[in-house]
Order: sequence, then C-alpha cells, then structure tokens
Amino acid sequence: MTKYQKMALYHGSQNKCISPTYGLGEDKHDYGKGFYLTESKELASEWAVYNPTGGNGWVHRYTLEKDYDLKILNLEDYSILTWLAELMKHRDADNSRRYRVLVPKFIEKYQVNSSSYDIIRGWRANASYFYIAKCFVRDEIDCELLPELLKLGDLGIQYCIKTEKAFLAIQEDVSGLAPVNYSEFNQLYSKRDRNAREAMFGLINSDKNKVEKVFSTLI
Repeated sequence: MTKYQKMALYHGSQNKCISPTYGLGEDKHDYGKGFYLTESKELASEWAVYNPTGGNGWVHRYTLEKDYDLKILNLEDYSILTWLAELMKHRDADNSRRYRVLVPKFIEKYQVNSSSYDIIRGWRANASYFYIAKCFVRDEIDCELLPELLKLGDLGIQYCIKTEKAFLAIQEDVSGLAPVNYSEFNQLYSKRDRNAREAMFGLINSDKNKVEKVFSTLI
C-alpha cells in the first residue's frame, strides 16, 4: 500500500468541461478502461491537441488526495516485458495469426495481475512506443535493447485511474484549467514524436540490436 501526499496530475483534452467517471473509458487504451493523467503539464498540453483536427484544447489540473490509501502498480518497478504484457492485454500490436497464437502465452508468462490495483503507472504507448511494440512482436528487436529504446524521446509516464476508490481520490483544481493552443502544442507533439521515432529507428538498425533474444524466444 502506498500513502500519497497530495500530488498534482494533469489531463489533456479537447473539452473544457469533463467529468471523470468510474467505469467509463475504452478497453483498448494502454491499460484498459480508466482516466489517464500525467505529472507533466507540458505533455498533457501536447496530448490535448495531438489529433490533427486543428482545434484548440484544454489542460485540466487534478490533485490526488493524500488521505486515500491506494494500491499502485508502478510498471517501472518491473521488467519492460511486464509493461509489454500489460499493453498486449488491451491493444493489438499486430494482426497476424502468429501474434494471436503467441501473445496469450507471452502475457501469461510476464504479466502482473493488475486487477487488484487502484492505479497503474507506466509508459504511454503513443505512436513511437507502439512502434517499438510492433517491431518487438515481429522479432525485429532484441529484448536487451528495449530499456534503452524506452528512454528515447522523453515521451512520458502516465497514471491510469482504475477503481472507484481511486476516482474518489482525485479532485479537479479548477484554478488550474488552462487553454492549449493547437498550432503551438501540436507542433511540439509532432516534433517530440518524430525525433523519438528517428532515434528509435536508428538504434533498432544499429549493431547494438543483436536480434537474438526476441519475442518468440521468450515464451
């Protein structure tokens, strides 16, 4: 059990008015249904306008209250393979029969049972990180290279609020509501993602990638 002091977290959205609600959300998000936040206001601003629609967005500021004892699954405390297993529970990294056959075995071997946790903390699988997942399940990346790949681009850590107890522990600080300019922050998002992808592509195609300890050999 982890006792949090009051903690500031941010959520980027195209909507000025939002109401985080337990039980809502998409199963196919990184960690399944939940409400996703980050400690970084800048990243939340970028995520608010990452969609190429041309519309401005909003950053909402929340506090995670210190009076709630919450069980936190911090995926940075585990192997990268555990993060990938959690991701594979909710998102398909490939559409091949080979993937459909192998991924349940991979999940069974490397997963942490996340069902009892109030909050999941881990990397956000945006376009660049999902590119890593796709390459990995196609046996194109040695698993020894994964930790270095995930350090590239500074793409951020997210918190997924999962349980009713955790939803009760977050409160919006309306004084922290801030508009996000599309032209400014969409450009920053695209630049961050492009730079990360280029660095990842270079590393994957370098001699450091031995392509020996790959996805299919780990099951």
